[in-house]
Amino acid sequence: MADPVLEQISALEDEDWGVREDAAAALGRLKDARAVGPLTRLLRDEDRAVRQAAIGALASIGEPAVEALGHCLHDGSLQVQEAASEILAGIGDQRVFDPLVRALGSTDWIVRMHAAKALGRMKEPGAVPSLIPLLQDKVKAVREEAAGALAAIGTASIPSLVQALRHEEWLVRLHAVEALGKLRTPEAVEPLLFALFNDRDSAIREDIVRALGDIGDAGAVEFLFKVLDEPGLRPLAVEALGKIRDSRAVPVLQDIAAGKGRPEAVRTVAGCGDQWSEEMLTMGVAVRALGLIRDEATIPTLVTALQNTVTRADAAAALAGFGPTVIPSLLPLLARESDENIRYHVRETLTAVGWRPGRV
Repeated sequence: MADPVLEQISALEDEDWGVREDAAAALGRLKDARAVGPLTRLLRDEDRAVRQAAIGALASIGEPAVEALGHCLHDGSLQVQEAASEILAGIGDQRVFDPLVRALGSTDWIVRMHAAKALGRMKEPGAVPSLIPLLQDKVKAVREEAAGALAAIGTASIPSLVQALRHEEWLVRLHAVEALGKLRTPEAVEPLLFALFNDRDSAIREDIVRALGDIGDAGAVEFLFKVLDEPGLRPLAVEALGKIRDSRAVPVLQDIAAGKGRPEAVRTVAGCGDQWSEEMLTMGVAVRALGLIRDEATIPTLVTALQNTVTRADAAAALAGFGPTVIPSLLPLLARESDENIRYHVRETLTAVGWRPGRV
């Protein structure tokens, strides 16, 4: 009886690229470890479609191909290195930890990128010292994968990331902030707050505020209040307060949603062809934040925001999140309001929470 695996392996040598491609795809479906060697040799094939079929087949075979792919990481051909790193990025097997760490120093950015991703999947703390330098890689995709890998590794990355917050290169600091935000651990809050009030780079400070919101720790609330008067940081701080969902933020957010306590310095931004101020946008962000916190005491504020062109759509979405609780607050507005735009949003919100005409 013929062996289908051996038949397809033999077809990998055919002169017709279409036959080679089909054979590689078939071996991927068969997932037999005997095909690993022949398929890795096919990574050198002159035809791109054949190479892609081999990559797909080796990825499908998975763990039995890992060690062979680890050797391919240091092949003389960058094409082979790229293919091997791409496959290993989807597997994350500890057996090739050392080759992947060495691959972080490759001259090929695609190899560095995939190697970082693979190490992130392993979540091995030993990779941290080798990943940190990639935060200043000249290629953005590599920097992002390194930051993602450090975040995936978890708390073991924190000491190195905290140290990176003081790096002279702003890109290193920026991606350290990004990684700390992705960790979503309270341990990152204190060093991020230190950087927030000491780093002079506006982009980094903005990312710190975003990271504090992503982490969602209440320990950042009082400090976020302190940056509410800073243009650029104000809308981001409001958004972060909504994500943290701490009740202390409610009065502050209500005032902002109502247009109270505007800072002296207000920037203008272009929006929908008109000149909008940053504060107008911030009012909408505050309404969304109140929708996240979902304190029923804020329903009257949100109903008022429903009547403001600047905050109307955000208020409707926020109110819908409360469910049927908002019906008694919205029905009187529907009865007395003559503005059709407002009535439309009120009806849409009532419908979203289950109300129907003739039924409370």
